[in-house]
Amino acid sequence: MKTYAILLIAIIAVWVKTVAIHLLSFDLGIETFTQQLILWLSPLSFLCIVFGFAFLFRKAKARNWYILTAIFVLDLILYGNVGFYRFYTDFVTIPVLSQTSNFGDLGGSIKEILAWSDVLFFIDFFIVLIAVKMMKEQEDTLTHRKRFMLASMAVAGLVFATNLFFAEQERPDLLTRSFDRLILVKNLGIYNYHLYDAYTQTKASTQRAMADSDELIEIQNYATANKASINEDMFGKYEGRNVIFVSMESLQSFVINEEMNGHVVTPFLNSLTQDQDTYYFSDFYHQTGLGKTSDSEFIVENGFLGSGNGAAFFTNGENTYTSLSQRLGENGYYTSVMHANNKSFWNRDRMYQSLNIDHFYDVDAYTIGEGQSVSWGMKDIPFFEQSAQILGQVEQPFATRLITLTNHHPFELEEQDKLIPEYDSNSGTLNRYFQTVRYMDESLKVFFEQLKANGVYDNSIIVMYGDHYGISELHHKAMAQYLGKEQLTAYDHALLQSVPMFIHIPGSNDGKEIATTSGQMDLRPTILHLLGISTASDVEFGNDLFSEEHPNFVPFRDGRVVTSDYVYTQDVCYDRATGEETTIDVCAPAMERAASVMHYSDQIISMDLLRFFEQNYETSHQKE
Repeated sequence: MKTYAILLIAIIAVWVKTVAIHLLSFDLGIETFTQQLILWLSPLSFLCIVFGFAFLFRKAKARNWYILTAIFVLDLILYGNVGFYRFYTDFVTIPVLSQTSNFGDLGGSIKEILAWSDVLFFIDFFIVLIAVKMMKEQEDTLTHRKRFMLASMAVAGLVFATNLFFAEQERPDLLTRSFDRLILVKNLGIYNYHLYDAYTQTKASTQRAMADSDELIEIQNYATANKASINEDMFGKYEGRNVIFVSMESLQSFVINEEMNGHVVTPFLNSLTQDQDTYYFSDFYHQTGLGKTSDSEFIVENGFLGSGNGAAFFTNGENTYTSLSQRLGENGYYTSVMHANNKSFWNRDRMYQSLNIDHFYDVDAYTIGEGQSVSWGMKDIPFFEQSAQILGQVEQPFATRLITLTNHHPFELEEQDKLIPEYDSNSGTLNRYFQTVRYMDESLKVFFEQLKANGVYDNSIIVMYGDHYGISELHHKAMAQYLGKEQLTAYDHALLQSVPMFIHIPGSNDGKEIATTSGQMDLRPTILHLLGISTASDVEFGNDLFSEEHPNFVPFRDGRVVTSDYVYTQDVCYDRATGEETTIDVCAPAMERAASVMHYSDQIISMDLLRFFEQNYETSHQKE
């Protein structure tokens, strides 16, 4: 014991601190004794292996250097996940580490999530450092060191087997249903989760190298079998019109047709919910994951979910896609994206080429005057004004996607842009959110006015949708206050992922609210069908929103499912009409379908299967 006292102190210090951080920094939902036991077991097996290698060092000084280095690296891994979780409510994956080019633009968002007290995350390092300075360890024989190392590895194996046994009791098929990172961390711990992530990434790379066209055929057959019928009255009804997509940053549905302390939050969007030329989809959901805005772009372009391990814009930017923009381009449309940010952010400059988008109007296409910039780029009002000018000069028909910026975390505005006061909850994030939403709403009103002035408006379809959530579950207490509830449940959180979606068609005169339960995957076939472009052979999992056979089904990237009747989240099935728990059996069909969509989406992305699409498409048509 005296010989290896520092090593023992290191294991105990890192172990206890790791468990404490799992409890205090992550919302893992630890409730039962078994879950508590798993929480304590999960880091120990990994630590026994890492610190077991310390027995390879004969000299105490070298061993201590190894111990301190290992602790510091583990602290960085843990703290990196804590910071990432504060912003994304998720955990770091290996592909996310390739997204460092985004970090320089995070600015105020990073500052918002860091605190001076975070130095306590490294307390175990300082404890062991003090022990090294105060204690002297002795050298040991090679035989003893080998025995201790083998014993350490044996303990690690036994602890991990016990951990996995109890984890499988809590969550059967844990390692084969790996789409939910929170459940993996809850049952494996943060360190073992990263090992599993490395394994899955290696496996995906191998699968891509060995993939062939037969694997796409299975997916294509599944997609075809689950396509809803076309609404003949709507198919091709607006053929030849321009299409203008507006991605509304961080906008959630809970602000639509609502007030904040007597102040209307979205007066312009509220007016569209009653507009005779607007279809307002009131039960529409984002389906994004770690890629946030880029995920919403990916989903709308391709009609299937993004990557489960990071942003597909980064991890699979070189893939082949049969995108919405490609289909529009094949039918005579000039396609573009307008976003007053750096072209390399989210790897857009490369990904847009893979999506066959003709032009990217990035920050260099705009003149940003004094007082017109925010930390992420250009304020929404001048952005829309200049974008409308550009669109007035583009050859028609065109299809473009405009990505707003101002309503972005940490939701800060200059004084002259504040049109309503802050909210009064315990969350500064939520308090400021209402102000930036109000500003964005005003900018959309300006955009419509500009489109009318330059003659583009009447011959266009304007599609506006929230790209992802703005208020995470870390602000549930404040959200409960605003919604007038004592607390928010997992059921409430799932439904809060609803985002506004409008299809505004000037002169249509048949606009209405549509309560179809739907998601971002559904936009691709819906818009193409309105323009008279068939998607019968396309590999996509969304369905036409105007179809009478629309399934009223939304799968989420983390395994949740929302239908018109039920909500499945965190291993619980809820009756949507009452919000009460019900038997899991009634959610089983939707869960199975969601698992298929996630599995096939992952296969398409990780194996780059759409590189075989044209080959399969031509072969199937030759057979016909």
